[in-house]
Amino acid sequence: MSATGPADTAAAGEDEPTARFEALVGAGEAVEPRDWMPDGYRRMVLRQLAQHAHSEIIGMQPEGAWLTRAPSLHRKSVLIAKVQDEAGHGLYLYSAAETLGVDRADLLDALHQGRQRASATFDHPALTWADTGTIAWLTDGAAVINQAPLCRTSYGPYARAMRRVCQEEAFHVRQGYDLMRALCEGTPAQKAMAQDAVDRWWLPAVALMFGPPDTEAGGADARTAAVGAAVSRRAMAWGIKRHTNDELRARFVDSCVPQAERLGLTLPDPAIRWNEERGHYDFTPVDWDVYRRALGEDTHWARQRVAHRRAAHEDGAWVREAAAAYAARTRDADAAAGQDAGAHEHGHGQEHGQDRTEVRA
Repeated sequence: MSATGPADTAAAGEDEPTARFEALVGAGEAVEPRDWMPDGYRRMVLRQLAQHAHSEIIGMQPEGAWLTRAPSLHRKSVLIAKVQDEAGHGLYLYSAAETLGVDRADLLDALHQGRQRASATFDHPALTWADTGTIAWLTDGAAVINQAPLCRTSYGPYARAMRRVCQEEAFHVRQGYDLMRALCEGTPAQKAMAQDAVDRWWLPAVALMFGPPDTEAGGADARTAAVGAAVSRRAMAWGIKRHTNDELRARFVDSCVPQAERLGLTLPDPAIRWNEERGHYDFTPVDWDVYRRALGEDTHWARQRVAHRRAAHEDGAWVREAAAAYAARTRDADAAAGQDAGAHEHGHGQEHGQDRTEVRA
């Protein structure tokens, strides 16, 4: 018979929630807000949700700048719908983040103060009308491939939000492809404008939308790569992510090449060619040098977009204050109505009691 001390009993008690959590994730079940979860899991999901939400509300700016310059009412209405969708995606994701016990006001403050960041994909200018189509076709196309597996991510509120987000993003990709098709079938100048936009947005899409490479790095990037690899392994073990960055990147290239060929556009990577043996397209690997080049191209736009977001947030303070005041007034009115109803029922009951007394008398 083995002796079990207090320390062993305490350790077993601490391990029990972890074991239940691991079994839940291992069975492919959803982790819900009231379920016990390790602090590391909570932090990882929250970090991903926050950056994802920030990217939606920052990412709407490059296209939003073209709302007043759209070439037709039809194109303007389509772009308005798309930009509105992106804002809605941010709301879905901030709501999911709040289920982890944070306030969206704190998340927005972290974005505005530079403590958290949106995806660097949108640290680039939208110089021409063709950029709006390229962003929708390429970057939203990358988003669908990147985010579709998140519909099965282990955190339930995140997965449910992503099912709606991905449905709308799929529409954005088709809208972007349709705009690019119209440009490519237009004048030579319009097709040249489309090609120029693809040349500028290809690297941000293929490099930044999927995150850093899974490969090891040397020099200054060695520690960053090692930490990133460890985080990625843990995220996959917990079911937060389902595929590696490079796996999703390869899927993106496989989907884009045939579409570009149909449009008559050239993707700016001379290494792209069909590999019969692998059944996939070869392309220039996104190593750490390529990733760093895409990441650090221009921080001016990153600062400008956050400054614009901060100014819009400050300008909208009166709306939030009015909404809060209305909610408080409604809450007070409901409480007063409830008290009046209770008093009425109490008084009505006393009257009935008096009637019964008189009858007995």
